[in-house]
Amino acid sequence: MADIEQWIGIARDCKYLPENDLKKLCDMVCELLLEESNVQPVSTPVTVCGDIHGQFYDLMELFRTGGQAPDTNYIFMGDFVDRGYYSLETFTLLLTLKARWPDKITLLRGNHESRQITQIYGFYDECQTKYGNANAWRYCCKVFDLLTVSAIIDECILCVHGGLSPDIKTIDQIRTIERNQEIPHKGAFCDILFLSSLCTLDLCDVETWAISPRGAGWLFGSKVTNEFVHINNLKLICRAHQLVHEGYKYMFDEKLVTVWSAPNYCYRCGNIAAVLSFNDADQREAKLFRAVPDSEHVGVNTPVYVGVDTPVYVGVDTPVYGVATPVDVGVDTPLDIAVNTTYSDQFHIKFLCLNTGAKINEIVPKKGIKE
Repeated sequence: MADIEQWIGIARDCKYLPENDLKKLCDMVCELLLEESNVQPVSTPVTVCGDIHGQFYDLMELFRTGGQAPDTNYIFMGDFVDRGYYSLETFTLLLTLKARWPDKITLLRGNHESRQITQIYGFYDECQTKYGNANAWRYCCKVFDLLTVSAIIDECILCVHGGLSPDIKTIDQIRTIERNQEIPHKGAFCDILFLSSLCTLDLCDVETWAISPRGAGWLFGSKVTNEFVHINNLKLICRAHQLVHEGYKYMFDEKLVTVWSAPNYCYRCGNIAAVLSFNDADQREAKLFRAVPDSEHVGVNTPVYVGVDTPVYVGVDTPVYGVATPVDVGVDTPLDIAVNTTYSDQFHIKFLCLNTGAKINEIVPKKGIKE
C-alpha cells in the first residue's frame, strides 16, 4: 500500500514511474482486472467520463470538476492514451487510482487501448522516448487486453466505449466475449469499441445500421438503440468515442448519450468537455469544464511548451514540445517535436549545441516494425 501511495503522488505531479515500478503497477492492476466481468456492475452514485487522450492537465481539471477519488466513484469509458502529450502520465495516474481504490475506479477499454492503434497515434513513440525502450508500452498493452468492455449502473444504464453491434442483441452476449486479446478487425468485440452513432454524424434519418466511414465497425441509429434498450430493460446507454463540442449530447429520445471529456481536443478543437454524474438511475447532472491553459502545464520534469523563438534550457532526455523552438541542449538528446500543436511522429534528432538555439545536424527515422 505504501508503494501505491507513493506512485499516486508521483503520478499526480505529471511524472512517470521508474520502469520496474510501472511493471509492478501494471501487474497489480492486471490481477484486479482478471476478477472483473465483461459487464462490470457499478452502483450509484457514480460519475461517467468519456475520452481523455493523454490530456493530463485536463484530467486533473476533470477531477476538480467531478470530485476527487475515492470520494467520487468513476467510470472511464476508454481512450486514455494517444494524441495528447501526456498519455503515459495520464494512464499511469488512472492505474494508480485503480490499484488503490479498485471499487471506485472502473476502466473500460476504448479502441485506442490497442497495440495497432497506439503504434500510429503516439503512445508507443511516447513510451520509447520517455523510457528509451518499448517495455513500458508492452506492460500497458497487457493491461489493455484485460480492461473490461462495459459497465452497467444499477442494472439499467449500460456504459460502453463505442456503441452496439449487429451481432449483439442482449447484454448476456457481451458477457461471452473473449476480451483478453488484441482488438480484432471485425465482430462484436470490435463493434462495441468502434461503433459510432448516426446522429453525431448528421445521419439521423438512418434508423438501423450503416457502414462506418472509419473503416471499422458500424454506425447505428434510433431503431437499433430503442430495440436494444427495450429488450434489455435499460433506461440509457452511455458511450464516448466521438467528439461532441458541447461536451455531451443526448440522442434517440434520450435513450443514448455521448460523453466527451477531452476539452480543446488535440489542443486545437476549442470544445467544452463534460462528465455525467448519476445520483441514482433517474437523477443525472452534466458537469462541464474547459481546458487548462497552457501556462499551467509546466512543472518539474515535465515536457515544456513554448512559443516561436523562445530559448529553452533543458537536460539530457528531457522532452521538449514547441514550434520551431530554439533550445540549448547536448548532442544526441532525444526530443519530441509537436508541429502546430499536433503530436508528430517521434524522431531522435542530433542537435549542435549553440548559445542562441539549436541547429538540426541529423535526423534518424524510426527503425523497424513495432511489436
